[in-house]
Amino acid sequence: MAPVKVFGPGKSRNVARVLMCLVEVGVEYEVVDMDLKALEHKSPEHLARNPFGQTPAFQDGNLILFESRAISRYVLRKYKTNEVDLLREGNLKEAALVDVWTEVDAHAYNPAISPVVYECLINPLVLGIPTNQKVVDESIEKLKKVLEVYEAHLSKHKYLAGDFISFADINHFPHTCSFMATPHAVLFDSYPNVKAWWERLMAARPSIKKLSASLAPPKACFVGDIWHSGITPLICMVLSCWYR
Repeated sequence: MAPVKVFGPGKSRNVARVLMCLVEVGVEYEVVDMDLKALEHKSPEHLARNPFGQTPAFQDGNLILFESRAISRYVLRKYKTNEVDLLREGNLKEAALVDVWTEVDAHAYNPAISPVVYECLINPLVLGIPTNQKVVDESIEKLKKVLEVYEAHLSKHKYLAGDFISFADINHFPHTCSFMATPHAVLFDSYPNVKAWWERLMAARPSIKKLSASLAPPKACFVGDIWHSGITPLICMVLSCWYR
């Protein structure tokens, strides 16, 4: 039996955040899939794990946790190794910078990028709801302002918290990967330091490589009539069922 369990759709963004951390530290895990359309996340059994009826939930022995960022930090603390120290808690300054950019992701980056993902991918391709172009346009303008800050910061640092990869970086994976499957992925071309950071991240991390290989269906993916090349397996994963 796997030592830990993750409850939720294996291809959801928040579940993927937790799975990335488990893969990074090399911990065996079991994904207990849930059918959100059937409202399994609102069942009494799941509400006992997460009283807010959301995913993921996490079980490690008798410990039950919810909220993907909190779960991820727990995993990275408990299973930290000399090779994998993504929270940098042995260094007060580095740990503080990891925290800063993790908060930036949650409160500035994600609120700007996630509406684009929903309007361009989730709503039309999963829910059958037409794209609200006004929401997309407004969100793109917000994202440009956020990316300007990232561009300036990444001109001085290889990664967000410094010249080392951290939780702050990999925490950006789920939404950015989804965004790269939209027609607006070319926006990153206008921010060369951001684009270089993203490409380094995609190439370097075993967690991303494993998730892309195990979750992607073996077929080409399109958005409308546009073929999106590059990180094709991940894009396929996004389009197959990246919903909450």
